[in-house]
Amino acid sequence: MKKMLLLVTMFGLAAALSAKAADAKENWENLCAKCHGVEGKGDTKMGQKLGAKDFTDAKVQAEIKDEAAVKAVKDGIKDADGKTKMKAFVTGADTPLSDDQVKALVAYVRGLKK
Repeated sequence: MKKMLLLVTMFGLAAALSAKAADAKENWENLCAKCHGVEGKGDTKMGQKLGAKDFTDAKVQAEIKDEAAVKAVKDGIKDADGKTKMKAFVTGADTPLSDDQVKALVAYVRGLKK
């Protein structure tokens, strides 16, 4: 009985992690890919215009800390003149993301590194 309970718990946890990964991928494709590109290279027309970073580059990934990435998603990014380069994606914004969704999105970006 204990083995069965453990097995069910493990499958439930695996399913939950898979669902989070799927949600993060879907959020990436719906919210981020138009600038950052599906693969995260920042090579879209809008990404090039805004100077989007190449998240597949290990050097770029090493320069970005998770806390800064979370802050960028939650607060957005503005240039030196205060012009919005990336809008915020938090509850209350046009496209709200929960804290867990933001963390999952940051983890997804980490997985883009080649």
